[in-house]
Amino acid sequence: MNGNAAIAPNLIQHTPKSVITVAVLGAESTGKTTLCRDLAAYFGSLWVPEYMRLYLQAKWDDKQLTCTWDDLLSIAQGQIALENELAKQVAQMPDENRYLFCDTSVFELMVYANWYYDDCPDALTLAALTHHYDLIILTDIDTPWVADDLRDSPHQREEISAFFASQLTDHQQSFYCVGGDRSERVQKVVERLSKMNQLPRAK
Repeated sequence: MNGNAAIAPNLIQHTPKSVITVAVLGAESTGKTTLCRDLAAYFGSLWVPEYMRLYLQAKWDDKQLTCTWDDLLSIAQGQIALENELAKQVAQMPDENRYLFCDTSVFELMVYANWYYDDCPDALTLAALTHHYDLIILTDIDTPWVADDLRDSPHQREEISAFFASQLTDHQQSFYCVGGDRSERVQKVVERLSKMNQLPRAK
């Protein structure tokens, strides 16, 4: 049985081979969304919003409730559905625009599940460890923490960022740390992608 055959159908990643995917991960309020937006604008491509934020903001607005264990799989399903839909759209673009920048992924959701609950649903873990991205970015904590309805860890960003790095390393996921101001971050990722594109892509 291959990896995809073991994953729940609504958690399978469907990325056309022509699309270069970049997952942007990291602690809260570290500029993930801004970086994805800026990179999509630079390449004339698309970016995937963080479904967890959309889902939990709606839950907060409606009921003033925060995330629970029972929300995890619904969030994962929403995230991958958004990613799959936008990947199809990117595949129809000219070659130079075929980048998809993902504001988090199910791997990030798995990390947070283990951080908050010291556990993660098996289906989510399997999906997180099977999904593939051509480049994984870990955003540095050198941005100001900005409060909102959902953020709750202004004093733990360094610890959470280290946990992300350890989880990526433990699961043998190569990643690239990106910090600096807004323009520096974009330039670093552009340079990294340029170097990658000079090498044959994995089949």
